[in-house]
Amino acid sequence: MSSTLEDTSTLRQRQAQFTKELHGEDIGAKSGFAAFISKNKSAQKEAVAKYLKHWDGKTDQEAEKRRLEDYNEGTHSYYNVVTDFYEYGWGSSFHFCRFYKGENFYAAVARHELYLAYKSNIQEGDLVLDVGCGVGGPAREIARFTGAHVIGLNNNDYQVAKANWNAKKYRLEDQLEFVKGDFMQMEFQDATFDKVYAIEATCHAPKLEGVYSEIYRVLKPGGTFAVYEWVMTDKYDESNPEHRRIAYEIEVGDGIPKMFTADVARNALKSVGFEVQLADDLADNNDEIPWYYPLTGDWKYIQTLSDLATFFRTSYFGRKFTTFMVWLMELVGIAPKGSTQVTNALEEAAVGLVAGGRAKLFTPMMLFVATKPQKKK
Repeated sequence: MSSTLEDTSTLRQRQAQFTKELHGEDIGAKSGFAAFISKNKSAQKEAVAKYLKHWDGKTDQEAEKRRLEDYNEGTHSYYNVVTDFYEYGWGSSFHFCRFYKGENFYAAVARHELYLAYKSNIQEGDLVLDVGCGVGGPAREIARFTGAHVIGLNNNDYQVAKANWNAKKYRLEDQLEFVKGDFMQMEFQDATFDKVYAIEATCHAPKLEGVYSEIYRVLKPGGTFAVYEWVMTDKYDESNPEHRRIAYEIEVGDGIPKMFTADVARNALKSVGFEVQLADDLADNNDEIPWYYPLTGDWKYIQTLSDLATFFRTSYFGRKFTTFMVWLMELVGIAPKGSTQVTNALEEAAVGLVAGGRAKLFTPMMLFVATKPQKKK
């Protein structure tokens, strides 16, 4: 066994053990605030420190290099501390989407997932890889809709455990499987999957060519890869201090080592061998209801009564209320130390996302559809 494999094995064992210490054994049964307040307090403090250690306000190349080199541990720690907040605010699908007039929040989220499945041409009986699957919300929706078998890959033990627990809860364990792994070094055999998709996940990669080349490798010839990529648009100017501040707010609050541009992503796909069939920024439109509306305080965007609770949790005022309650719980010892730092980082991300969306400097839904060429005869 090589030293690299030994290092990977040691890292995984340590992360798995830490997850048990932080979250306990009964992971799936609790979510949101119930899971948040039940965490081991000393382990939570350590998890927060690991997440925030590279986020010191510096945006120079040396600071970026440290974050890129520590992407695995940084991403693992990030989702250890934010998953419960995401479930509280967004449910089991941690992504943005477009909104149609009269459409409620959860219907819009599901439509966004199924649109990607449609563009991927996922068929019944396909073996599909979900890269960066979160707690499995999109995989469950796509498996139900298409009849495909979906394997979700995730480097966070906590989310993998929750995803598998929910697959059993919803009686989808015959169609769904969630495994621990690093998308920069996948353990699947070459040409394993008929289709591959990713939803706002590959942005955590330190180098897009790295994750795209692994996806290309495990995809069958003729197969399709579709992704909603987080990228900065062609309006973004890294030398502009205001633009860089917005990008950094997104990076710090979303655990992203470095935000790349759409051109970088497109070129990375091509460089590893993909044929790009479609490149479409779904956020670059004049939708009456913007994709970032849940993060705003604009009540005019609410479509249905059922959206009120979700909007309150995710909006500016709702987030401020949550931050205050977390601060109060931390003060009296109910919430673990460092919890307020996490909510502050998430708030910083929300501010950056809205600013980036309004200025069209950033998109969370750059849709790329790419195919792996058939083998030459």
